[in-house]
Amino acid sequence: MLKDDVAKILISEERLQARTAELGQQISADYAGQTPFIIAVLKGAYVFLADLCRHLTVPHQVHFMAISSYGGRSTQSSGVVRILMDLTESPEGQKVLIIEDIVDSGNTLDYILRNLRTRNPASIRVCTLLSKPSRREKPVPIDYIGFEIPDEFVIGYGLDFDELYRNLPFVGILKPEFYE
Repeated sequence: MLKDDVAKILISEERLQARTAELGQQISADYAGQTPFIIAVLKGAYVFLADLCRHLTVPHQVHFMAISSYGGRSTQSSGVVRILMDLTESPEGQKVLIIEDIVDSGNTLDYILRNLRTRNPASIRVCTLLSKPSRREKPVPIDYIGFEIPDEFVIGYGLDFDELYRNLPFVGILKPEFYE
């Protein structure tokens, strides 16, 4: 079972759901009377996005970008960021809200922000489920943070290792023997 590969549950399903509901309320209040142009960063953000959208009370559009900075079985960013799938609609003039699963070094988010700014959105805000401030290499603005976490390799709730573990309903720390 996938759960057997988890050294420790860092954030329970109950805590994830409660915090996601709180973020949905906060975002809805901040975007009252507006229609945010939500950009989810694939693949990791899809579970968080689905739950978050159910808590939004404002109309919103959902769009996707696929970005890669990890390669294969790596647990650390390669530092090389690539767009694997770009937006199919322009964010020009839109109130953009980026949904991330995790902000670690900040390199991927910095790349996304620089790229999107060239497309002339009205504004850009960032919402991340997880933040690892101890690993930050690039200072990036984050408007909504679900949880700050320690420097551990985490899986579950959309986050993966080698495309596995995304379906776990909690955020857990992967046992080191699976990636070392």
